[in-house]
Amino acid sequence: MIKNQISKKGYYNHSIWDNLVFNKIKAKLGGDVRFIITGSAPISPNLLEFLRICFCCPVLEGYGQTETCAAGTRTLWGDTDTGHVGIPQVTMELKLVDVPEMNHFSTNDIPSGEICFRGPTCTSGYYKNPEKTRETIDENGWIHTGDVGQIFPNGNVKIIDRKKNIFKLSLGEYVAPEKLENFFNQSKFVAQAFIHGDSLKASVVGIIVPDQEPLLTWAKENKHAHAGDFAALCQEADINKLILEDMIKVGKKKWVKRIRIPQ
Repeated sequence: MIKNQISKKGYYNHSIWDNLVFNKIKAKLGGDVRFIITGSAPISPNLLEFLRICFCCPVLEGYGQTETCAAGTRTLWGDTDTGHVGIPQVTMELKLVDVPEMNHFSTNDIPSGEICFRGPTCTSGYYKNPEKTRETIDENGWIHTGDVGQIFPNGNVKIIDRKKNIFKLSLGEYVAPEKLENFFNQSKFVAQAFIHGDSLKASVVGIIVPDQEPLLTWAKENKHAHAGDFAALCQEADINKLILEDMIKVGKKKWVKRIRIPQ
């Protein structure tokens, strides 16, 4: 608690706790770490604060894309706040484009909209792919990221949404939930599938509604103890396993990666 309080004020060392605990952790990275930079995927505020405490140094967060040659924004050295990705790099211009269908406007109390980058470190286009280039880069040279962000009065940028229905998990994997839902709806036992994810988590969550008619038919043909009782069937572990196995079979045909089975 004490170390956390002082790190929020920009002091990363504590004479007592470092000698007792944290110098041993810091030694895992050589013992003389000046700062750490994180990027590629979002990091939770709690984890960022934990890393500052353990390694006794600033942990800076960057945000950008391959098209912007890595970081387009980065947190400032002395900024100990969390939950944002800092200010634009010196080589980068940043602007917000209104997204009316999502109620994001640059005129909001806290301006919000699609984040766009422009600058000498940005790509000029995709190799031999003019169509994709036109989709991403407008006539004025702005790269449209598809990420929706806010800009605070101090210049810090916060990522709050995606313009397109796709998001990145904490390990850097992109997920298109509607695509997964369409795949799993092809299972003969699934009436409806809903996929939910959080960019600070490593996996997604699925809510599955069983299809009553094929499930009752299967139960009758296999003389299940609860044949004819749909509600009771949905409570049975062997039925849940049956549905999950059929979903996995569909997923493998569609090249869906890592279907994680909760324990």
